[in-house]
Amino acid sequence: MQIQTTSFLEKENNHHKIDLNHIISLNQTYAKERFDIMNNSLKILDYVYKKYSSIKIASSFSLEDVVVIDLACQVWKKPTVFFLDTGRIHEETYYTLEQIRKRYNINLEIYYPDSNDVEKLLREKGPFSFYESIENRKECCYIRKVKPLLRALKEVDGWITGLRRGQAITRSNVFPFEIDIEHGNILKINPIFNWGLENIWTYIKIYRIPYNPLHDKGFPSIGCVPCTRAVQPGEDIRAGRWWWESPEHKECGLHKK
Repeated sequence: MQIQTTSFLEKENNHHKIDLNHIISLNQTYAKERFDIMNNSLKILDYVYKKYSSIKIASSFSLEDVVVIDLACQVWKKPTVFFLDTGRIHEETYYTLEQIRKRYNINLEIYYPDSNDVEKLLREKGPFSFYESIENRKECCYIRKVKPLLRALKEVDGWITGLRRGQAITRSNVFPFEIDIEHGNILKINPIFNWGLENIWTYIKIYRIPYNPLHDKGFPSIGCVPCTRAVQPGEDIRAGRWWWESPEHKECGLHKK
């Protein structure tokens, strides 16, 4: 396992020291495939919520994210969930957000992009600049997602995601515990890192968890309206995201390695 080592080997956090050797030990414990995946995920979340006082769940209300919320609510009385509203979200995503909000006892935070940034981008480059180059697309993602994420993660011990190894080539090396250098060396927790898509669907159906209806219309991965399309049979599950780009570029900047 490769983990980047820098001067953050031991950094004073709000309440705890994040020790790299401890993170390695946690991954050696929780990344073993022999564990029952659901119970293993619950153990990861239980450990995190008991040890750290300020934890947030990042949610786009995808299949993975609603599973993570359901799991978290089993080990913590009122998890904090944040949503990055880019201003170009599908109506079905808002519908799913509302269904989840009504069902679970969560503290929901919603973050929007800075209006001045959006106005400047549209004024100078128009509403579809992201189709023109990777640089333009990443600029749009930075304004609408990455900068709001900075506000969402201010003064937290760590954040929980729905990342899975099987989602994309860019996520094949995801571990349950990571150190997020981009946001002040906080913890990044990926409790369903080793779930397969079939495991996700089985869990959702057994526990009747609300999910985005676009998933029933050929959208395995859902982002902003102009950057998401349905996929064809046999295509990769991320093929509908930024379909005009090659697979190795298909990240918005939220999840850097």
